[in-house]
Amino acid sequence: MEIREVVKEKYGEAARRVTSGGANGCCGASAALDSCCDPITSNLYDAAQTGELPTEAVLASLGCGNPTALALLNPGETVLDLGSGGGIDVLLSARRAGPSGRAYGLDMTDDMLALARENQRKAGVKNVEFLKGEIENIPLPDSSVDVVISNCVINLSADKDRVLREAFRVLKPGGRFAVSDVVTRGAVPANVRRNMLLWVGCIAGALEQDDYVAKLARAGFENIGIEPTRIYNIEDARAFLAGQGVDVDTIAPQVEGRFMSAFIRATRPAACCAPGCCRS
Repeated sequence: MEIREVVKEKYGEAARRVTSGGANGCCGASAALDSCCDPITSNLYDAAQTGELPTEAVLASLGCGNPTALALLNPGETVLDLGSGGGIDVLLSARRAGPSGRAYGLDMTDDMLALARENQRKAGVKNVEFLKGEIENIPLPDSSVDVVISNCVINLSADKDRVLREAFRVLKPGGRFAVSDVVTRGAVPANVRRNMLLWVGCIAGALEQDDYVAKLARAGFENIGIEPTRIYNIEDARAFLAGQGVDVDTIAPQVEGRFMSAFIRATRPAACCAPGCCRS
């Protein structure tokens, strides 16, 4: 089975559990994935942010960070969330963009889209639109958004270069790329990368930080920066790997400190300096 299908199946299952009220443990909806629980997904949003949102939007949050807290979002801007899930980051972005702005959420999973639209209805947020599609093929025109955000989703793609090229394409000149993602520092054991369930659990698909920077630069971005937000230790690694058919005692010491959640920033150049320098 392709990685995309595994991701779609698992995240659809997570959405259904939230909808049925089954994902209400300490890790929220992440418990529905059985692979991306604490410490990655816990304590990412403060009460002031979540207090105005439907409970289901909070429970369906499967991210590794809070891009809406770290990204500069201005009133009147258009924001696109890649892999929007239950819609928490879209709804938060829409509030910050204000009535004159707009927030799009893009997801490929029907159950997540249905959950997100219901959360939008409950929240009473009008300046939001949830789109069905893949982050490798964004269904929006060139130069149509001011900010691209994402929360622990790009690492799940098997074609990250295409995702970054698409993000560059839909951004307006001067637009910002501001995502939370899991990245690595140094080599990761091959058997971790081969485990399909760990792709869904935000781990095995993670790029090495220098590789992430290089891919963003090749896509055309500038002003690239990676800011660690959480660095994981051996005991965290045990939590990641438990129940995945991996020898935890053998693997955990090899991944200590090599996985981290990070906030990744970049910008699309504001103007071309020569013919052909802009990419789309």
